[in-house]
Amino acid sequence: MTYVIAQPCVDVKDKACIEECPVDCIYEGSRSLYIHPDECVDCGACEPVCPVEAIFYEDDTPDEWKDYYKANVEFFDELGSPGGASKLGLIERDHAFIAALPPQNQ
Repeated sequence: MTYVIAQPCVDVKDKACIEECPVDCIYEGSRSLYIHPDECVDCGACEPVCPVEAIFYEDDTPDEWKDYYKANVEFFDELGSPGGASKLGLIERDHAFIAALPPQNQ
């Protein structure tokens, strides 16, 4: 199990969760943040600091945002497990599902 970043983060990317994450597993895409499912230790530190309430434990993700789990996992298919987001910085892409969304949260 892991945490998932859903729709409220798209085009917002507040990054309070990045500052709170003790294992540096929250990566920044062009339009959204993504939690690496293999690097996350399920501590839950990111969830309460998210100002837009976009972070959910996998099983608690609202039904309308269930596709965000797949987007979070598949975002890392070609990236692999770099072992920390801070050394990569902004990744100039998003999962196709998120990239195809109209502008959000404006």
